[in-house]
Amino acid sequence: MTDSPKVAVIIPNWNTQRWLPGCLDALNTQTFRDFQIIVVDNGSTDDSVAFIRDNYPDVRVITLPENRGFAVAVNTGIKATQSDYIALLNVDTVPRPGWLASLVETADQSSPDIGFLASKMLNLDQPDLIDDAGDSFSWYASSWKRGKGESAAHYNEPGEVFSACAGAALYRRRFFEKVGLFDEDFNSYLEDIDLGLRGRLLGYRCWYVPAAEVLHQGQGAGIPRPRYVTFSTCNRLTILIKNIPLALLVKHSYTLLFGQFYFLLVYKKPYYSAKGYAAFLRKLPLTIQKRRAILGQKKISNQTLDRLLTNDLNEPSLRTIFLTKLR
Repeated sequence: MTDSPKVAVIIPNWNTQRWLPGCLDALNTQTFRDFQIIVVDNGSTDDSVAFIRDNYPDVRVITLPENRGFAVAVNTGIKATQSDYIALLNVDTVPRPGWLASLVETADQSSPDIGFLASKMLNLDQPDLIDDAGDSFSWYASSWKRGKGESAAHYNEPGEVFSACAGAALYRRRFFEKVGLFDEDFNSYLEDIDLGLRGRLLGYRCWYVPAAEVLHQGQGAGIPRPRYVTFSTCNRLTILIKNIPLALLVKHSYTLLFGQFYFLLVYKKPYYSAKGYAAFLRKLPLTIQKRRAILGQKKISNQTLDRLLTNDLNEPSLRTIFLTKLR
């Protein structure tokens, strides 16, 4: 480690001490060594901080007085570093030894418009299956993990993807300086999709690096489902209203509205969905302010943006769900 390492690996933590040994021990086996580890603790009450300080004295710990969500935690870590690259890593991951080396090598050899890179995230319990090979986002306001549940052997080719899962991704510092940090009003969930979309609007691209392998539990450090439904409902709509020009919102209005109806039914938690819609409406004036600033700097055409979002819901159809229930 040096005083100014090339990479800062930032790990948000909230009452997930049980996952820390697997993640931190794996980072100690990385073949690339010019990095520092920063754990940002979101007010844990499970002795996570003491555990890190007792067992991993080289890890820098930043403590927050309460759980303020993923975005605040990682932003705090980003602002506390000066590294050229920022790697974000979920605590419920086990990066393989070549993970960081593969990301840094690819970034070093890439053009500056490759602002962020996605890892090959594998299912922790079934490492031959993909957990995430880059994120996608649709005009239904649905996001999904590319390749989830499919054979990992089918995702060995590097290439451009819409965005990166912030659970295991590398970002150029210049990217954050131009695009901004994670939107702290999102609290948790889909803030990486929002950041990725803002980057795409400025002409940045995301590159998938299959050699950068990370085992991921998935929801190992998640929040209770009712809160997930509320945050996701609010944040899906916020992403579109905040970042998409009016002409494209009108063009895809039917698809967008159907997506809201679909998730209202599928989540089966109407009270918490309603809380999400209410939160979206409360934040709408602020979202409109952000929208003006974001779209005022947009570098790509509406036609290019239209192609970046897909027309695939990538979820079971309502008919399929209905027939399954009948059976």
